[in-house]
Amino acid sequence: MAPRVVVLISGTGSNLQALIDAIAAGSLKAEIPLVISNRFKVFGLERAEKAGIPTKVLALKPYTTAGKSRLQYDADLAQLIVAAKPDLVVLAGFMHILSPTFLDQFPTTPLINLHPALPGQFDGARAIERAFEAYQKGEIKYTGVMVHRVIQEVDGGEPLLVEQVEIKPEDDLAALQERIHKVEHVLLVRGAALVLEQEASRKTSSASA
Repeated sequence: MAPRVVVLISGTGSNLQALIDAIAAGSLKAEIPLVISNRFKVFGLERAEKAGIPTKVLALKPYTTAGKSRLQYDADLAQLIVAAKPDLVVLAGFMHILSPTFLDQFPTTPLINLHPALPGQFDGARAIERAFEAYQKGEIKYTGVMVHRVIQEVDGGEPLLVEQVEIKPEDDLAALQERIHKVEHVLLVRGAALVLEQEASRKTSSASA
């Protein structure tokens, strides 16, 4: 049975598509049993549905409107994922800061996130824009992409894969974004494969101990 990868999205789902394509091509030995979005009517949901993958939308706003807490939202989100029995959870452009209430539900299941910056640089939102602005000020000469483990600190988990991305003098923001997205699509697939291999080795070692 192929390892189960649950993917969380918030937008167009281009990184989700990279995972779908890699699985279809056989370069990523996995299946995606569920895609969850925290926003309605995003294109990533259409990508999942076209690939025959079940989808769920769990948005925060109905919770706050009903007077429910963000922690209740995180608990419900975690339960949705747990029910899908994942071997790996991938945050692929998922724009929601996860609390310990969520993270504590996954003591052994790995969670990874893709972030368009190098470790310790431009954590949080608008990372590409902030890197471009820093380049224009002469503060940096390049940026990058990383896949890292998810912890409570935003974009602060252990980096698993890191790749530097050049910023060219003729770049505008759109050109830099395109170059970074191409790297993201490759690095996320590699990161997912790496963690699944690590998990398979860990389970084999545990079984033989």
